[in-house]
Amino acid sequence: MLTAARPVAAVAGLLLAGVTATPALADTPSASPAPVAVPAGLYGKGDPTYDGVWRQSLALLALASNKVVPADSAVGWLTGQQCADGGWPSFRADTAAACDPATEDSNATAVAVQALVQLGNHQDAVGKGVQWLKGNQNADGTWSYNPGAPGDANSTGLAVNALVAAGSDPATTAASGKSAYDGLATFQLGCAAPTDQRGAFAYQPAPDGSLAPNTLASAQAALAAAGGRLPVPAGSGTGPAPKPPACPDGSTAATVPHADAAAAASAYLAAQLATNGQHLVQNTPGATPGPDYNATSWSVLGLVRAGYPEQAAPAAQWLTDNGYGWAAEGKNGTDAAAAATLLLMSGAAKLDPYSFGGHNLVQLLIDAGPAPASVPSATKAPAADVAPSDSGISTGWLIGVGLLIGIGGGLLLSLSRRRGARALGPHHPPVQRPGERPTEDKGEQSE
Repeated sequence: MLTAARPVAAVAGLLLAGVTATPALADTPSASPAPVAVPAGLYGKGDPTYDGVWRQSLALLALASNKVVPADSAVGWLTGQQCADGGWPSFRADTAAACDPATEDSNATAVAVQALVQLGNHQDAVGKGVQWLKGNQNADGTWSYNPGAPGDANSTGLAVNALVAAGSDPATTAASGKSAYDGLATFQLGCAAPTDQRGAFAYQPAPDGSLAPNTLASAQAALAAAGGRLPVPAGSGTGPAPKPPACPDGSTAATVPHADAAAAASAYLAAQLATNGQHLVQNTPGATPGPDYNATSWSVLGLVRAGYPEQAAPAAQWLTDNGYGWAAEGKNGTDAAAAATLLLMSGAAKLDPYSFGGHNLVQLLIDAGPAPASVPSATKAPAADVAPSDSGISTGWLIGVGLLIGIGGGLLLSLSRRRGARALGPHHPPVQRPGERPTEDKGEQSE
């Protein structure tokens, strides 16, 4: 199952485009020589080699946006991964050793910057991260996964998100006269494309310069086209549906003007969601066709930021009904990046994360990492979330509930003895034993 661990379109795009350079080979788990032990302070239990900074940044973003104050160890782990030049790699096993600049990761740097902006009081680290991004912008305005490779839509979009979060204008962040938005535009399909593909984003151009729509690239780049960042504020209200690019008869414009880019991407995503039952479908070469939970989540984020929450709502509901297993039942238990992505999506879509398809999504993510410094009271809420063992409820919380029920049961028993058996009447319901609760079936979800 594909997860939110990394922007997996990187490898897919290279295969689709026939590009020989491999800037995103770090996304391929098969390259791992041996699993790495999970460091203290990190969210998730899987090997962090390829996604440690990515999943940690998303987890901190999602929790902080829900008023959870993360543990110092969790924040310290992320800041400790930063290289001296300001960038972040995917993961540093030895933070005492100098970073290899060739392996620093624009995607990890972009989400780390956004996480530290959200947490606050990390101006130095944020400033260095932004300067690293600016220093590694390609001459055409794009960004690649690792420095020195051809740019791609996912990496460029994430860099734009980070610039926006840090207060740097992507329109004026430029290399060789090409801004970040100019770079993003090189991946978007315009009037030269078939009607049903206009507004989509390709991962990278093919060797002949042609563009082919890519699901995850379109979903992630849409947020950047709308000038967005993580977390996306909740959207509300209704309005006109997004429109595809205006293409007068005979127009063969290859790209879309920035002013129309967000609406065009939103129109494409909304059409794809409607066609596929309100979710996007994996189109990565070699992957089994099926729902793409990650791309669907990012499409909700992009649609809401672009001003189309009404078009995002059905996809958000689909994720509520179907997405919990993607986050809770990963190869190594809770997939921290997937849980964080769903949590960020639920905030943008104005969903209740404490009752996400009957589950407590906030607690699920909390339990995947170090105990937070503080949590809002709502985190210890819904009783309906107690029964499933994979619901994300902590053991301590269950013990607390049991103690409360036990105390309450004891008081009721004492009162009943004082009042006498007749006070209950001849047809009273059986008295619940202290600590006893109705049993519920656990619903299994397949990956």
